[in-house]
Amino acid sequence: MTQAIATEASVVKVRVWRGKEQGEYQAYEVPRQPSQTVLDIVTYIQREIDPSLSYRFACRVGVCGSCAMVVNGQARWTCRTHVDKVAQDGEIEIAPLRNLPVVKDLVTDMAPFFDKWAKAKGQFQGDTTRHDEFARVEPESKQRQAVDLAIECIGCGVCYSSCDVVSWRPDYLGPAALNRAWTLMNDVRDTGKDDRLEAVGNDAGCLACHTHTSCTELCPKQLSPTASIAGLKRMVR
Repeated sequence: MTQAIATEASVVKVRVWRGKEQGEYQAYEVPRQPSQTVLDIVTYIQREIDPSLSYRFACRVGVCGSCAMVVNGQARWTCRTHVDKVAQDGEIEIAPLRNLPVVKDLVTDMAPFFDKWAKAKGQFQGDTTRHDEFARVEPESKQRQAVDLAIECIGCGVCYSSCDVVSWRPDYLGPAALNRAWTLMNDVRDTGKDDRLEAVGNDAGCLACHTHTSCTELCPKQLSPTASIAGLKRMVR
């Protein structure tokens, strides 16, 4: 049932997922504004039409990644997605990220995503103390150059939501966790490389990747988890 009344030319017709795993889309009409983002749309619905709508956001400027949702079938940062670029005949469909449990409406439980970072040994391991000299990472070194982009990942979950292998294999570590593992495998200060390579060099890790490149094509920061995973495969072999 439509929740607001406005002239067709001045509104965006929005279908928003409501509920948990079992739910349905609910229709709204939101006044159209210049330079309007999808996050602006969701915020308007929650503040002006239906305060029971649940969603997640923080910075609103493309830094934190917490506002990621599926917009017209594609995972995106909603704060950086302009309505004019994605609306199809003035209509938008908004859903929670795929491959994650739905807490409520547009909010997903990110725990499985970060649990896989832990399974991929995504924590830095060192052998120095605060009393030792600071370790130096040479910017021009081969290892540092290999992860120059990969270290910029902020863990937004867009790649995980977009990965077909994650959909098929719930135990697959996913592109973000493997990208993190790749950065640490190239960190000259890290001492956990053997355990990490064992954790990711198997059929639930990098060897499961089919190189569909969805993670790379849809990464909002234009990173290439596909390349990181390929690097891990070379290390395993």
